[in-house]
Amino acid sequence: MGNNEQAHFKSRFGYIMVAAGAAIGLGNIWKFPYLAYRGGGGIFLVTYIIIIILMAHPMVEMETAIGRFGKSDTVTVYEKIGKKWGFVGWIANICTLGINMFYVVVGGWVMKYAVQFIISGDFGEDTNVFFHGFISKPVEPIIWAFIVMFITSFLLLFGITEIVEKVTKVIMPALFVILIVCAVYACATLPGAVEGLRYYLVPNFKNFSFKVFADAATQVLFSVGIGWGIFTTLGANISDDSNLKSDAIMVSVMDTMAAIIAGFVVIPTAFGAGMDVTKGPALLFDVMAEIYGSLPGGRILGSLFFIGVMFAVFSSLFTFFEISVKTFEEKLKMGRKNGVIAVSVIIFIGNILVSLGFGPLEGFKLPWPSLGGVEMYGLYDWLDCFTGYLLLPVGCLLTCIFVWKVWGWEGYEKELFHDGRDGKLTGFSKLLTVAVIPLFMVIVLLNVFGFLG
Repeated sequence: MGNNEQAHFKSRFGYIMVAAGAAIGLGNIWKFPYLAYRGGGGIFLVTYIIIIILMAHPMVEMETAIGRFGKSDTVTVYEKIGKKWGFVGWIANICTLGINMFYVVVGGWVMKYAVQFIISGDFGEDTNVFFHGFISKPVEPIIWAFIVMFITSFLLLFGITEIVEKVTKVIMPALFVILIVCAVYACATLPGAVEGLRYYLVPNFKNFSFKVFADAATQVLFSVGIGWGIFTTLGANISDDSNLKSDAIMVSVMDTMAAIIAGFVVIPTAFGAGMDVTKGPALLFDVMAEIYGSLPGGRILGSLFFIGVMFAVFSSLFTFFEISVKTFEEKLKMGRKNGVIAVSVIIFIGNILVSLGFGPLEGFKLPWPSLGGVEMYGLYDWLDCFTGYLLLPVGCLLTCIFVWKVWGWEGYEKELFHDGRDGKLTGFSKLLTVAVIPLFMVIVLLNVFGFLG
């Protein structure tokens, strides 16, 4: 499909659901609760919301405007404004491919747990043993990952503005309903849940540190999906009638709501059951399986919860895959079908390696430089650092420089506000782009290389 024939989303609601779906995923439901707990609860939450306002919202605006102006893949949209700047789009593609290599694997775990709850709800006497026993198997987790990848790829054959838009318009509202039901049930029925709510909602400023700030900023990057081509890719399919500023606000608000509601589900639930909330990646599976396994009606609630998380996985993966599919389709001129196949094969090879890294390849480590010396990480942790903690902040930093120095305020304002129809660029927005967001990204980069302790 040529640039002049770009397919548009059928409705504003459809676009916002797809864009919010891309932003709302495992980052909100799987990662946010345990980072919020580790980062001091209420103070992490306040810091997170401030960063959403100062960084996420303007970044969504910038990336979407670049995408709508270029009306092509995430490499070409940069090149249309600055011929030598396509490398920013390639960084986004490398980043997203890397994230998909572990995201699909975890998505497979979610599907396994959803099916397990629906079939029996039996996770044995020790849910920790069940979890680690499952993820360390050489074959079964790869099969689940393949199912997730196949469903995603098949639906994308028809384009993100066709079947994917229709599916996402259903599963996103359903996700919010499921999360709210689980949150209300947990807060109303578990005796220790009030204590968890207090810790989660009431900020203790003594818990604040640059490390907490850096973790919150990194989580915003991963959760909202800025710096890795999501909104430049989706922006290419937005009509000129759309108000990019108001759409960016809606996407940022919905993403933040999903993360906060997920925290309402996980933290009070774990507190109420006296569980360890600091289990990191295992939290969603190990803790929630044990809690729901012991609650009255827990099997139904557990099934609902993991189905909701599965919705979040797919709503994100549709756009995660689309970033590279669109690049392969248009920039590399492979066509839609071949682009989907090529991207799926690359991702699945990564899925196999990452999955085996929890089992037969557990001893395989890669070096990561830090202030205290070279750290050795497994493939999952290394990819997480390389993509989420290095490439995402670099992508945001480069986009800010690109808008400021290459596109210029006049060109950016013209596209963002559609020739003044939807407003004008403020001095505060320029300050965020030139100084505030770059400073945040420097803090994130200092953190990943061990400078913040």
